[in-house]
Amino acid sequence: MLKPKKLTLIGLLAALAIILSYVEMLLPPIYAAIPGIKLGLANVVSIIVLYTFTVKETALVTLVRVLTVALIFGNLMTLAYSIAGAVLSVCVMALLKKTNLFSTVGVSIAGGVCHNLGQILMAILITSTAEIGYYMIFLCISGILSGTLIGIVGALVIKYTKKFKGWKL
Repeated sequence: MLKPKKLTLIGLLAALAIILSYVEMLLPPIYAAIPGIKLGLANVVSIIVLYTFTVKETALVTLVRVLTVALIFGNLMTLAYSIAGAVLSVCVMALLKKTNLFSTVGVSIAGGVCHNLGQILMAILITSTAEIGYYMIFLCISGILSGTLIGIVGALVIKYTKKFKGWKL
């Protein structure tokens, strides 16, 4: 059971992730010729939670964000794709972090690529069309680029918030 202070902070981080998802929806497409490519701004929060709290709390924040954003701004298909990407991404990031072989940026890159992979696998499952997998080439490139940016931002936030009292509960 979470302590009230910790639960409050986790709730605030989940709210921040939801807000960042909404802000990203307001931005124009990064590259309109290839649909579906996004920065994944809310994943900064996932990286921060993963490195500041536990995997369980990272999964909780990610699940709350995915469910809320899909229910408010999406539909059942949005939820299916988002859950698939989020589950694979959080699992892989947690495993890589546990090895201590990868930096925050490396873990974030893996998370970005695996999120895209999870969504492609869900699309193949739903449509029974394996050729969708070819789209992964473009999504790997975008996952690496956005994962790098998100990892750098996350690492900086983690570094500069360590000095705040009460942040690490």
